[in-house]
Amino acid sequence: MNGIWELLLGIKNILTNLNNEKSCKQKKMEYFNIRVYGVLINEAREILLSDETYKGLSFTKFPGGGLWVGESLPDGLIREFKEECNLDITIHRLLHVTNTMVASVFDNSQVIAVYYEVKSVGHDLSNFRMENVDEENQSTQSFRWRALANLSVGDLSFDMDQQAWEQMMDSVI
Repeated sequence: MNGIWELLLGIKNILTNLNNEKSCKQKKMEYFNIRVYGVLINEAREILLSDETYKGLSFTKFPGGGLWVGESLPDGLIREFKEECNLDITIHRLLHVTNTMVASVFDNSQVIAVYYEVKSVGHDLSNFRMENVDEENQSTQSFRWRALANLSVGDLSFDMDQQAWEQMMDSVI
């Protein structure tokens, strides 16, 4: 049975890569969009997820966001966690970098995403809850914990996050 699942996942990845490349070629890419995300696991072996609504689209992803010009990848991720979650973090290790062409669903950029395992510094995460509302941009964001052993690729909305989770799940579970 494992062989069949591996074959199906391989076919899915090939089709996803073809769709991403086709999407990037059909859609004129104007610039690169570098994104950095953090995988934060608490003591109860739960992973932090971000549920967001932006430009009318609802999605679930890992916490993080766009890199600013002049900012290093670790500095950008530390800033994103502070802004979005009000959490201080340290970067533990690099987990994944996208290796396919990914067209942004929001603009004409090609997304390059970098995923790090992060650790919280000086925070009790057992009751961590946070919600952000940005009325000007009509966006919302809330965070929730999901049992690490129960997180599946289908829990994540974007193909790049799903592919990243498939690649890194064995190293964090």
